[in-house]
Amino acid sequence: MSAHESGSKRVQANSSLVREKSAIGWWPRAIAILGALLLAAGAVIALFHPAMLVSGRDEINGAVHIYAGYLASRNLALAIMLVAALLFGAKGMLSNLLLLVALIQLLDAVMDVIEGRWPVAAGVAVLAVLFFIASGSLSVYPFWKIRAWKTH
Repeated sequence: MSAHESGSKRVQANSSLVREKSAIGWWPRAIAILGALLLAAGAVIALFHPAMLVSGRDEINGAVHIYAGYLASRNLALAIMLVAALLFGAKGMLSNLLLLVALIQLLDAVMDVIEGRWPVAAGVAVLAVLFFIASGSLSVYPFWKIRAWKTH
């Protein structure tokens, strides 16, 4: 085997190793798809039937429609970006988006607890944990390590 053939095989092996390391695994991919679907569903509900977001005794007025529109915008933007990051294989961006979605879910769960919606809070908190774990699995420096917060 010539030196050129040997070098070529090494380059091929290294490039497949890089592709293997940078590929997004099935589990974070599934969590991202789940997140995009839930965010999109929340946006559709907020736009077309905001009464589903509140208790049956709450009034749906103009202010509710305005805030529901903001919720829909936020959710659609995040859903679109999650799907785009998946399609482009942008592992770092996907990790950051999952971290953002996790933090939003965690804060939503806190609001649910404050407002006494215990069954909803538990489910939202579980989703937050799944998004945090998926984000961490995609990152060389997961958010819980100090190195993630310092410039490299």
